[in-house]
Amino acid sequence: MAGSIVSHRYVSVEIGRAAQARTLAVGYRRTPEHSYPAQLHDAMAAYRCLLDQGIAPGHIAVGGDSAGGNLTLALLLALRERAEPLPCCAWLISPWTDLTASGVTMQTKAAADPMIQKPYLLELAQAFCGGRDLADPLISPQHADLAGLPPLLIQVGADETLLDDAVTLAGRAGAAGVAVTLQIWPDMIHAFPMFFPLVAASRRATADAGAFLRRHFA
Repeated sequence: MAGSIVSHRYVSVEIGRAAQARTLAVGYRRTPEHSYPAQLHDAMAAYRCLLDQGIAPGHIAVGGDSAGGNLTLALLLALRERAEPLPCCAWLISPWTDLTASGVTMQTKAAADPMIQKPYLLELAQAFCGGRDLADPLISPQHADLAGLPPLLIQVGADETLLDDAVTLAGRAGAAGVAVTLQIWPDMIHAFPMFFPLVAASRRATADAGAFLRRHFA
């Protein structure tokens, strides 16, 4: 509903520099005009387009922030269920993994996070799901069986309401045998790597993400 390929273009450019890789930013359809699964279909089409160009899955990483982190996970789960080749790894920034907003940090971090609050998230979730169950694993990937996913890097701020979404996801992924790296950055708020032109911690997080991607490219 908020954000676009234009607002995030510079993030794509910067992670490409850090990872020493070409980047593809996907302008997927957004709610409320298009509810789930339109976004997942667009992500699948973009990924298959890369494969059709002869790019090996081991040379592809997928990533996104907030709702884009949710979509990244949904893409990985959908590919796995269809027995299609998975990308080599995924980068998740402040991922929104539980659209039921059940995390304790929705309350405990509400005063610290100026960007994301529970009533707003629930409004977005209802517009996104189109009447479907918010706990559906492809809508709230935190509830999915995560076994078989590629390595994940999860970066989240210590002062954001979605902190529990990231921490719970990391725990569930690790318990399912997924190689997962969780970075909790002190004093940072939602989607903080987007602020890299102004914030030193954001630049360090992006550099870490670039190194993570480079390590996993085949």
